[in-house]
Amino acid sequence: MTVEGLQYAVGMAGTVAFAATAVAAVAPKRIDLFGALVMGVITAIGGGTVRDLILGVPVFWSEDLNYIWVALAASLLAFIANKRMTGRQVYRAMLYLDAAGVALFAIQAAQKTMDLSFAQPLGPILLGVITAIGGGLLRDVLAGNDTLLMRKELYAVPVTLGCITYVILLAMFPAAGLTVGVLSMLLIFCLRAAAIHWHLYVPDTLLTRPVDSKESKK
Repeated sequence: MTVEGLQYAVGMAGTVAFAATAVAAVAPKRIDLFGALVMGVITAIGGGTVRDLILGVPVFWSEDLNYIWVALAASLLAFIANKRMTGRQVYRAMLYLDAAGVALFAIQAAQKTMDLSFAQPLGPILLGVITAIGGGLLRDVLAGNDTLLMRKELYAVPVTLGCITYVILLAMFPAAGLTVGVLSMLLIFCLRAAAIHWHLYVPDTLLTRPVDSKESKK
């Protein structure tokens, strides 16, 4: 498989993951089929749309409607599957699907940004993060849930580390783009999966530090 073919496959896999995640996220709201389809499509293409608008290039799905069709199909299947699964199963599946989606989309976005030589070296990192979490932010806003940035869970941190790793390794080994991309995706997914499995959170010690009695008297 060529690098271009792999990038396309990654984009489609991320589309499936994000669309299915969106439907699982709104399952407790008892949303109907039409609402599930709309939510799935918006979540799947949201981050990439923002990325392309920033880059000033044609929005990716406008040139290939297969992204829309795949998002619709994944949303439909997720809606049907939701009826046959328990709430806990849906929640766990949503978390791991989302982890796969952010890993796939983050590195794909970083690569696209590097190909366009946009704001090197920070541009690929920033747009990788924006692309990865943009769909999730839209999902949570539309579903009326707390957004990803308002939670303590490790979400944006693994994505940021993965994008930084990708940019650094690719600069060191420019001929190993495929291997570096796969390793960076695995890093993001493994860190996110570990956070899900072991309930890891961003430390907030500074926010919750008890006030010293001597300080309180000042």
